[in-house]
Amino acid sequence: MLKHQPQVQPISMLQQVDDFLAAHPQLESVDLMLSDMNGVIRGKRIEAASLAKVAQEGMCLPASVFALDICGDTVEQTGLGFEQGDGDRICQILPHSLSMIPWKKNAAQALLTMHEVDGSAFFADPRQLLGKVLQGLHQQGLFPCVAIEWEFYLLDARSENRQPQAPLLPKSQQRMQQTQVYSLDELDEFDEFIRDIQDYCHTQNIPSDNVIAEYAPGQFEVTLQHQQDPLLACDQAILLKRAIKAVAKQHGYLATFMAKPYAEHSGNGCHVHISMLDKQGHNRFATEQSLLEYALAGLLDTMPQAIALLAPNANSYRRFQPDMFVPLQADWGWDNRTVALRIPSGSTENTRIEHRVAGADCNPYIVMSTLLAGISYGIEQQLDCPEAVSGDASKVPAPALPCTWQQALAKFERSTLWSLLGADFSHVYHANKLNEWQRFEAQVTPLEQQWYQQMV
Repeated sequence: MLKHQPQVQPISMLQQVDDFLAAHPQLESVDLMLSDMNGVIRGKRIEAASLAKVAQEGMCLPASVFALDICGDTVEQTGLGFEQGDGDRICQILPHSLSMIPWKKNAAQALLTMHEVDGSAFFADPRQLLGKVLQGLHQQGLFPCVAIEWEFYLLDARSENRQPQAPLLPKSQQRMQQTQVYSLDELDEFDEFIRDIQDYCHTQNIPSDNVIAEYAPGQFEVTLQHQQDPLLACDQAILLKRAIKAVAKQHGYLATFMAKPYAEHSGNGCHVHISMLDKQGHNRFATEQSLLEYALAGLLDTMPQAIALLAPNANSYRRFQPDMFVPLQADWGWDNRTVALRIPSGSTENTRIEHRVAGADCNPYIVMSTLLAGISYGIEQQLDCPEAVSGDASKVPAPALPCTWQQALAKFERSTLWSLLGADFSHVYHANKLNEWQRFEAQVTPLEQQWYQQMV
């Protein structure tokens, strides 16, 4: 799983595009996509005849795409809107992401990344942020190997008033009501849905791995295979989420990666597995206990500061509840699913850290950048690692994680991570999320009306 992969001489972007067009003469349109701060896909749809020109010259999009909040409104406090004239930057195609869209006729898609006009990385693009963090690690002789797991719910698309409802089982036509973790019968019921996900992933070169039934009715987890390129791993995570939503729609469901759709059931997480390789592809976590401990210490030290990045939305904080397999403290342990950082069991050569804090509503580029920056910090500073937790982590005192959006944003604003990720990026992210929090808090909810309208 973590073995070295030989390097292949890359071919030019334009040649890859020309080869793709030659292989798909029926192609009519191409969706060119950029992942914003919230992980929401933005972009343009172009005619197939324009693809080669875009591959050669790039495509203009406004920098303010990274100032958009979850509602699609520009947050002017980021400084990326009117303050700088709402100007354009140049976006380049990521050729490895170019593929046909299985659920659309004669259509393809590709991911973009944003650059300054002079060709340098645009600081507010989360993908470029990850590239910068990786450069720092490579200078230390460290090469991350990572894997991402998504949890999501299938909902009945016919639910009224946006209230989530578990779907009918496709074969028995019974409403899902029970939690059947790792249920093979449940997977049998949804075998066509799962098969379509696997087929769509194959078409798009997305290396999906296991699909399991999770801890609530209609909840599933899908795992991506380990990648020695974290940028590629995050690209695939974005495309996988898009594919799952498309397959669900075709089957009459709604797939949601919302952190906490149901008050009474488990939330959706995004678990990230990380090991550190040397230039020869050997896993240094497997042979250098001190390096593993420095990495753990860096993640634990920055974890309370990182929550605003790992839990980016108002709903994210509904997920942090006791007895829901969600970490509430900064701790770690060996093969322990009650801690924030788990070292899974298995062969020594596959030693890795499983980070279990982020919600599935996250932006994977931002999460990966945050985790790798924390690891780099711990190794550089040679931080002391606390003792591993055995048994139920809730019974062992450890630094508590922020439990509200406001607390998390305040922690991040005064954090080491602010400088580790770069003040420019951190300002844009914080301004975006602070604005969302203020708008959310200004609302009067139906529950407030129900409780107080007539009684006070």
